[in-house]
Amino acid sequence: MKDLFIAGGTSGMGKGLAIHYLRQGSKVTVSGSNRLRGKEFLDEASRLGAADRASFIQADLLSLSENHRVILEVKKRHKSLDGVVLTAMQQFPKRKLTPDGYESTFALYYISRFVLSYGLTELLERGNNPVIVSIGGTGMTKGEIHWDDLNLQNKYGLLKATLQGGRANDLLGVAYAENHKGTKTRFILNHPGYTHSGTNHVAQPFKSILLVMGKLFAQTVDNSIQPIIRLIDNPPPQPLIAWDRTKAVDLSLPTLNKQDAMKLFHLTKHIL
Repeated sequence: MKDLFIAGGTSGMGKGLAIHYLRQGSKVTVSGSNRLRGKEFLDEASRLGAADRASFIQADLLSLSENHRVILEVKKRHKSLDGVVLTAMQQFPKRKLTPDGYESTFALYYISRFVLSYGLTELLERGNNPVIVSIGGTGMTKGEIHWDDLNLQNKYGLLKATLQGGRANDLLGVAYAENHKGTKTRFILNHPGYTHSGTNHVAQPFKSILLVMGKLFAQTVDNSIQPIIRLIDNPPPQPLIAWDRTKAVDLSLPTLNKQDAMKLFHLTKHIL
């Protein structure tokens, strides 16, 4: 049995992992922005006989204050955590700023995960073999951090924003491992591969395109989460674990550069 928190746990791989661990007898809290999906998750947990072990926190993780509220809510529900899983992601075809003034992809794919990772470390350190799992594009080398334009004010593009978010997520894991040497919590960067996780959050025409591509090329959620489950249940001993589908990622990749990771860490502390 484990105690888990899953950000983005009301759909896709997040929900798949939540339901798996509820079936195993674990206690699971999930967050999501959609109240209806949250109710559907709780209803499914009830059908499994796990109503007393499942919790839902409705929150918009684009907002810093909402991330901090989620941390407080999780602390009310759990005395310790064995795992924090970060899956929340959304695509923004047009540039959009958060209430705090950050570009939305960067805020959701990186800043939210930064705040939740460090904010829940106290609970993780009380857990048994604790891990943080951040789902992204680890192993990919395309994209870069636009150090002088993190908000992408110049020439915004959906792909540009997504790739920057992915590379920032990689560096989050590297910096966290550097900052927590000698502690219990391991950081797992995981690239599950192309997965058909649903398209309800995407506007047309992208929704129809992704739906067709998902049916033709994507693997199922159940297949995608199996390597993640194995890593959560039996994580390797090193502080940073990077995994691309079923293979370990070379930690010497330039996208996992320690100097860049610490540069982004200190810059993030400054802007927060």
